[in-house]
Amino acid sequence: MTSKKSGAISALVAMLALVALLLAPAPSAHAEDVADEVAVTGTLAPDGRLSLTEKYTFGGAAPATITKRFGTRQSGVGDLEYVQKINDITATAGGQPVETEVDHEEGFTVVTIETGGASEPVELSYTVDGAVRKEQDSSILNYRVLQGLSFATTNFTATIEAPGIAQGISCHAGPPNSTKPCKLAAQGTHDAPNPHWEDGPRGAGEQVTAIAPFASNVVAVNEILEYRWTLGRAFGVGPAELGAALGALVLGGLIAWLLHRRTGVDVRHDGTSGEKIAEFSAVDGDRTEFRHFGTIRPGHVGTVSDERVDPIDVTATLVDLAVRGHLLITELPREREFSQTDWTLTRRQGSDDLRPFEEHLLSAVAPEGETGKVSEIAHHVQGQIGQIQDDLYDEVVERGWYERRPDQTRNQWQSVAFGALVLSVVITGVLVAMTTFGLLGLALIAVALGLVFVSQEMPRRTAKGSGLLQGLGRLSADLHTHPTDEMPKGREYHELSEVLPFAIVLGGADRWLDALAAADDDDDPDSTDLNWYHGPDNWHLRDLPDSLRNFITTVSGNLFTR
Repeated sequence: MTSKKSGAISALVAMLALVALLLAPAPSAHAEDVADEVAVTGTLAPDGRLSLTEKYTFGGAAPATITKRFGTRQSGVGDLEYVQKINDITATAGGQPVETEVDHEEGFTVVTIETGGASEPVELSYTVDGAVRKEQDSSILNYRVLQGLSFATTNFTATIEAPGIAQGISCHAGPPNSTKPCKLAAQGTHDAPNPHWEDGPRGAGEQVTAIAPFASNVVAVNEILEYRWTLGRAFGVGPAELGAALGALVLGGLIAWLLHRRTGVDVRHDGTSGEKIAEFSAVDGDRTEFRHFGTIRPGHVGTVSDERVDPIDVTATLVDLAVRGHLLITELPREREFSQTDWTLTRRQGSDDLRPFEEHLLSAVAPEGETGKVSEIAHHVQGQIGQIQDDLYDEVVERGWYERRPDQTRNQWQSVAFGALVLSVVITGVLVAMTTFGLLGLALIAVALGLVFVSQEMPRRTAKGSGLLQGLGRLSADLHTHPTDEMPKGREYHELSEVLPFAIVLGGADRWLDALAAADDDDDPDSTDLNWYHGPDNWHLRDLPDSLRNFITTVSGNLFTR
């Protein structure tokens, strides 16, 4: 029984002890985390250099490690910052050197002192450049004599020997950026002939800023001012910055214009009517027929017109090959009501010669002995479309319409333009990061973007090419305005069909398709009435406009599909 009572009492005592431990308040700081006194003494030289020694006195052993964080940057007016440089750092404990490590962080110099738990006072000595600022006609010492210590202090004093009498002194104390006055700021008394400041207690990391104005002939200004980066400063709008940006825009625009004039503007034609490609000639009184001159085909027309080999140029070439008897386009019946329309492309033996780009196109869409389908055209043409484009570009140079291939000229200038754009972006980054001329960088980017745009216009036609373009302009006007119902009787299908490939690339195709539909004067199916386009059994010529528009859209969309 006694044993059980004894065990219960022991358990109760243990529980009470645990509760007391849990409820006991944690100590606010160890004694070694608070110094009895931090005393700063030093000298302010006539050249503004400040030499200081900080003495840390503890009631017992010093902390094994002491850390001091010097703030080396303070905000000034606008984007300016005052910079202070801490040099000649040494530390002793009881008069003996101790190990000191100095690290530099953004805006701070961090000193770590290994005291080894010394029982004697620890001293830290250093010099400061940049502590004396200019204000009107005075030199003002402005320095945080207490800052960044890893321990608290009960008392703080600072005394600085100066080369002359200060014109009134003051101080701020408390957390960083505090404007609360410290306990004492005095000078010129019997007990304090030099500027003297007192404060305390102060917590770890708190500050005391000493301020002492002097005549400029007593202490020289040695402030170090640096600009702090801000977006507003990077894109300055002063006269120099605005002038540089405007000058870059004007000069860059002038250079781009001159380059375009030299490389992108067509050589002027000699002033005659230009090269005639085709025309509507009067026959049989009030009838006209479409007469095509030379060997200029729709593929050439499209390439010379816009300096590119576009899908519409290749599609118009397919229709032209069919009209000339080299290809038969057959519209297939739809498998279901809402199925996609498809066509077969059947190779034929035409009566005229083919250009290399036409040969390659025919071989791609309808190889010898085979029938191709429009639904499969992307698969068949994909490997040949590059060759077809090369053939056309080479031919417009061979025929003297361009001095160089338009695609090569365009690619060369695009490379130059994008190189200029990348360079201007890099220059802008440097200007924004390091100067106030960010607007100049934006102006350079704008000029480079303008050059990217101008590079698309750099291919230029020769005088002969300009003459051809004039002729194409007149033909385009005819295709848009010439009456469509004046073709010779009995030859409407043939004449109207010859017009179509050119109207596809130059415009006005719809009105000529409608004319073909109107040429049908009966209600019988017309599935084979055209010798170049066949439709399903119940197909009529009135269906041709929709059928061919569908064909053009489908082929053009599939030609460059990947």
